[in-house]
Amino acid sequence: MPSSPAKVLVLGGTTEARALTRLMDAASIGGVLSLAGRVARPAPQSLPMRMGGFGGAEGLAAYIRSEGITHVVDGTHPFAAQMSRNAHAACLETGTPLLALTRAPWVAEAGDNWLLVPDMAGAVAALDRPAARVFLAVGRMHLAEFAAQPQHDYLLRLVDPPEGALPLPKAEAVIDRGPFTEEADLALMQRNGTQLVVSKNAGGSASVAKLRAARRLGVPVVMIDRPALPERAEAHSPEEVLRWLGHVTDLGV
Repeated sequence: MPSSPAKVLVLGGTTEARALTRLMDAASIGGVLSLAGRVARPAPQSLPMRMGGFGGAEGLAAYIRSEGITHVVDGTHPFAAQMSRNAHAACLETGTPLLALTRAPWVAEAGDNWLLVPDMAGAVAALDRPAARVFLAVGRMHLAEFAAQPQHDYLLRLVDPPEGALPLPKAEAVIDRGPFTEEADLALMQRNGTQLVVSKNAGGSASVAKLRAARRLGVPVVMIDRPALPERAEAHSPEEVLRWLGHVTDLGV
């Protein structure tokens, strides 16, 4: 008897997950892309989408069973730690194969001036210093934590316009969606007189431009380390995921 077709749940939110959905669509691999719903206007995708959470690991396990999910690919942002932990627990409970589509973290290069901190609280503590013009590239979910350092002039880059007043007394929000270019980020930082960058170590190419611009300008960077996650199988490209799913792709070789 032929095996049942795959139905892959892709937990998305990254450039790599979007690239994976395009490859899956081209290879006629069935699946669903799940997004957390934190972006009001998500970009068009190649797979059917669902928005919002599952209700923890138990809710995700119930969804896997009810929808006949055969494989789960965790393509969430490296800092979406709770979703990744829930996926790990749900796949263990249901016996569903799990693969994480991960990015290599950024590594400091010659000319970089990085202060490494373990978490968001460490980044807030690192800003306990005289007032400066800070490019705060941590996403809107963490802005309120930096209200503990109100002396700075903050430059924020957000995908969606903020709802209501910003939690920072001195802040300017730029609404834009990556990927970003080095020259554009250089111009943005020069125009705003940026003296310090605060960034999550997200890895990948979509938002690395700000680090290259900071290097050229000699601007220091507070770099926030990634959260610890359960051990799981990992792939580092969408093509690797398709091979894991048992499909051969044209790698141009």
